[in-house]
Amino acid sequence: MSASADADLGLDAQAPRLVFCSRIEDLPGNTLGALVYGSGARESVAAAGDPRLVAVPLEVLPGSHCIEAWVTGGPVTCGTLGALHFSASADHLFGFLEVEEARAGGLRHAARDAYRQLLRFHTRGEHRQLWRIWNFVDAINDGDGDEERYRQFCLGRAEGIGSHLDGYPAGTAVGTRNGARRLQLAWLAGRVPGRPVENPRQLSAFRYPRQYGPASPSFSRAMRLGDQLLISGTSSILGHETVHSGNLAAQLRESVSNLQTVARAAGMGAARLSGVKAYVRRGADLAQALAQLGKPVVPEGAACVLAADICRSDLLIELEAVALAGAAAAP
Repeated sequence: MSASADADLGLDAQAPRLVFCSRIEDLPGNTLGALVYGSGARESVAAAGDPRLVAVPLEVLPGSHCIEAWVTGGPVTCGTLGALHFSASADHLFGFLEVEEARAGGLRHAARDAYRQLLRFHTRGEHRQLWRIWNFVDAINDGDGDEERYRQFCLGRAEGIGSHLDGYPAGTAVGTRNGARRLQLAWLAGRVPGRPVENPRQLSAFRYPRQYGPASPSFSRAMRLGDQLLISGTSSILGHETVHSGNLAAQLRESVSNLQTVARAAGMGAARLSGVKAYVRRGADLAQALAQLGKPVVPEGAACVLAADICRSDLLIELEAVALAGAAAAP
């Protein structure tokens, strides 16, 4: 197989490795970037004075990991371009951008402006391939009909992307609850393109019908990068419809099935789910979610459980994960 064919399959690109930890002091020295969760994350990050760290105000289940670190090879350099912050190695880049909604004229405009700035940055840089994006949207379910904040975010994101991408990166959009009205974006990028992957059990999000808003969500279900698959935020959805409304256990099982299905669709062979992160809507469900995410679904110590709102009000839980090729598959 030619080198160009390998790149088309996402086999030439190698993603940074995901490591969960519980203290900033425990971060690996070659950390590219890290998301630090918790109500006191902003203070902890400010005290650390490390430009690779991003504070995200999502509550962490006690006993769960609170830091999501992406680890690269070789030295890391950091920089800024306006409000955009980045840290980069030879092959990988971790970026972060925070936009005050009020200054932008509302969430729709904040999303549009953030994505325009992000794409301008990568058009000019060396790490031009967007692999995975996290979007943290305050009060994501507030508003009725097309005025729902998630729908407004999707509309602004679509306007910001326009026709500038040939394929969408993997993505997650979940809701924070601190009332700050700050849109936060964090992302991974690299020099070599990955391969977007869709889930045969689900309609591609970017093809959702009009009932879900004036603009479809702009993300792929997963991104294949070498021996890793970066899987987007994944919920209890078949086709384009929510299933098992109100039933956390059933939604969790369906979400895991979707994770496993997209790994198979990526041609991973025997794949193991690792780096599983759960966003749980109801605080009373956090402990149950962590218990159910134990073996055999994910290895011990490979899960992080956070309190967050999900993009649809009838969804109680959303998962994201990294699938590793060549390991024993989860049943």
